[in-house]
Amino acid sequence: MTIDIENLFDSLPEAISEELFTEIAHGENVKIERIVSRGHTSPKSGWYDQDDNEWVVVLKGEAKLSFENSNDVHLVAGSHLNIPAHTKHKVTWTTPNTETIWLAVHYR
Repeated sequence: MTIDIENLFDSLPEAISEELFTEIAHGENVKIERIVSRGHTSPKSGWYDQDDNEWVVVLKGEAKLSFENSNDVHLVAGSHLNIPAHTKHKVTWTTPNTETIWLAVHYR
């Protein structure tokens, strides 16, 4: 059996036109992914309305999230939050001049 060691800060592209989603691990009721943003936001219209819960942490950079029925939040490196399933939300801002690196855990 081979155990591969990887680093969440490796393999970052110089320029990205869209957010970069990389699946790290998954199972029957969980998916873990790295998200890389650089000034990216959610589409102007509509909200994310996911069937699964999502726990997210910002590892590098900053981001702002809006929620349909709650206050906006500003996340910095180390900030984390849990977004319950069907909580409508969107990303309204990420750091434009450097990467914002997220770790997201989607679970049931």
